[in-house]
Amino acid sequence: MQSKSIPLFNPADLGRHHFETWDEWQFTALNDVFHINRLETHLEHIPFPLAPHRKTVHDFIFLTQGRTRRSKGLNEYDLGKNTFFFLPATQITTHEFMSPDSTGFFCHFDLDLLTKSFVQPEVIAEIPFLRFTGNPLVHVPEAVMPRALHLMQQMEEELNAGRPDVLDLARVYLLTLFFELKRYADPSEKTGPNAAARITQQYKNALMQHIYEKHNVSAYAELLAVSPNHLNKCVKATTGRSAQDTLDDMVLLEAKALLKQSELSISEIAFKLGKEDHSNFSRFFKAKTQTTPKEYKLSK
Repeated sequence: MQSKSIPLFNPADLGRHHFETWDEWQFTALNDVFHINRLETHLEHIPFPLAPHRKTVHDFIFLTQGRTRRSKGLNEYDLGKNTFFFLPATQITTHEFMSPDSTGFFCHFDLDLLTKSFVQPEVIAEIPFLRFTGNPLVHVPEAVMPRALHLMQQMEEELNAGRPDVLDLARVYLLTLFFELKRYADPSEKTGPNAAARITQQYKNALMQHIYEKHNVSAYAELLAVSPNHLNKCVKATTGRSAQDTLDDMVLLEAKALLKQSELSISEIAFKLGKEDHSNFSRFFKAKTQTTPKEYKLSK
């Protein structure tokens, strides 16, 4: 069977995914490269929970009030006020909810915007929250909030003004924001205090990166240089669930994204995820979700 590329939402697709029932939502030419909006002006139009999806752009939420729950790969995060959540391009995500009292900002940007002129990609790679497996959360100390808010407001004002140099200024403001936030960022994914927790997080990271090439626990154990039995013990000690359960979670997450976001047939999706028998994939999906792949694909 011919392999097809993993589907990604571009900014226009992303807008339709988030605001399918909002007639006033408009896509602009700049959206492909940079966009920022207030959460409170868009919140009521977002049909939570959002189905699993991947994007071509990086994005972040800056929550100044309220609560929200969003995932990065297999990890879910609950965040409250004065917190940033970053999601790099191509990483799979879901967004469960955002409390009605939430305020703050949403921003997305093409990474090329930051590296187009004077900043080398190696410099951007040192910003931990922009990495594919980095810790996505940055909590902003109260004393730093006015500065962070000022930078967000400046970007919003420049975008709304529509001047020709908006992308040049957005680049400077984003870089300033990111390097200031870097001071308060945890440099790595939260892994817990012991070796079992660290191996479990490494396993989750590997699943996020290799789920289309490696389809069994033994392959991941080999990648992590541990035995399958040891990997299973670590995962179970940390999560209460087996390594196979965790792999199944990743397969299910990817299956949902492919069913909603691609034109692949159910047989092609099954093959891509290592389940060559279409009927076995359908049974697996229904056992996990109480619905068939076709029903999920057609559901709103």
